Amino acid sequence: MSGVWIQIIQFLLAFSILVALHEWGHFIFARIFKTKVEKFYLFFDFLFPFSNIMNFSLWKKKKGDTEYGIGWFPLGGYVKIAGMVDESMDTDQLEKPAKPWEFRAKKPWQRLLIMSGGIIVNVLLAVFIYAMILFTWGQERLAMSELKHGVHVVDSLAMDLGFQDGDKILRINGENVDYYNDLIPMMVHAKTVEIERDGEIKALNFPINFVEQLIKKDNIQLFTLPLPAIVGEIAEGTPASESDLQAGDKILRVNGEDASFIMQMQRIVKANKGQNITIEIERDNSIKTIHSNVNDEGLIGIQFMSPDPNLLEEMGLYNFEVKKYGFFEAFPAGLKLSIDRISSYAAQFKLIFNPKTGAYKGVGGLVSIGKVFPDTWSWQAFWSITAFLSLILAFMNLLPIPGLDGGHIFFTLIEMIIGRPVNQKVLEVATSIGLILLLALMLYANGMDIFRLFKK
Repeated sequence: MSGVWIQIIQFLLAFSILVALHEWGHFIFARIFKTKVEKFYLFFDFLFPFSNIMNFSLWKKKKGDTEYGIGWFPLGGYVKIAGMVDESMDTDQLEKPAKPWEFRAKKPWQRLLIMSGGIIVNVLLAVFIYAMILFTWGQERLAMSELKHGVHVVDSLAMDLGFQDGDKILRINGENVDYYNDLIPMMVHAKTVEIERDGEIKALNFPINFVEQLIKKDNIQLFTLPLPAIVGEIAEGTPASESDLQAGDKILRVNGEDASFIMQMQRIVKANKGQNITIEIERDNSIKTIHSNVNDEGLIGIQFMSPDPNLLEEMGLYNFEVKKYGFFEAFPAGLKLSIDRISSYAAQFKLIFNPKTGAYKGVGGLVSIGKVFPDTWSWQAFWSITAFLSLILAFMNLLPIPGLDGGHIFFTLIEMIIGRPVNQKVLEVATSIGLILLLALMLYANGMDIFRLFKK
């Protein structure tokens, strides 16, 4: 199975789980307060947000007062609760006196919980998933103090910002960078980065549109760990293929200089364009000397091996921290991890509203979300991404936009403050405007995905 199909399957599975459980959150609170739920749908059975266009479902079944179904339009889902203005915009029943089982007949605090149910479930789901990840796999981190040789710069953007191989990154915006895992998430908000280079502390100032520049990259990996120079593959028709180099050779020195790390090897080879170099390697526990030419581009034609953390530890290069959690201690740790993730996302979300950052250019839709998943199956990665998407779904639904849960929550809070319901016509107009706004955002986000695909 190709990597793209694996990404699609992971996305559909995660999306279905999150939408179904989000709507179940509304459903369960409605049932607790004896409110009639007329429909429970995964995906929309109409062309969202136009409730009267292309009304059909892929599957449906009536059980009790509720019709359960799967819609054809896979951009969300909904529960149709009697006596409220929602995505379906069915207002006929609202012209009649309120029945005891209707949403509008319930007390404000009950309606508040019904509309918050999806958000509550999404947050609890994220905490539970993170807790189970920590319980099952633990938390693996690499302290920045382990990077005794600094970082390896692998992107031209990082070079343009002033980074060099071997830089030790100390602080971002005055805050210590304790773990390598936190480097890129912190870098997104960077204004000033303090580094240590050749024993001297330097400050690198970032442009305000750094995020925009980052968005233009297919891969936001600016740095990697300095990795050992172990030959992985040798391209045919290159200088290396004409030498005695073999896959698995561990490079030690080039022209007498230390070249045990990839970044050192690349620097030395590039400095010897069009020349012959002497390479000392370790093979089968013995040292050998090999000669190779360098082409005019400063390459010899080898692809380096990417060792896993276990091999790096065995080689004595890095010591990864793996913290294991018991079943019960995993839950507070999962809660803390959820808070950290949503706080980081909220800070990134704020950047969108500052045009100078260019962050709005990175807004994406279904394709962007799907590409977050790896192209090889990993349950740990799948559940980690699903937990994060669950938090994003909760965050987005909390926004006070009519048509979203946050819009209903907003009007209910106003009612609780002023002591009377908001006018029904106001709610209908606000919901219509909100749905149009959501449609515009949906078209923009998915349109940006299509634009980026054709741009390539």
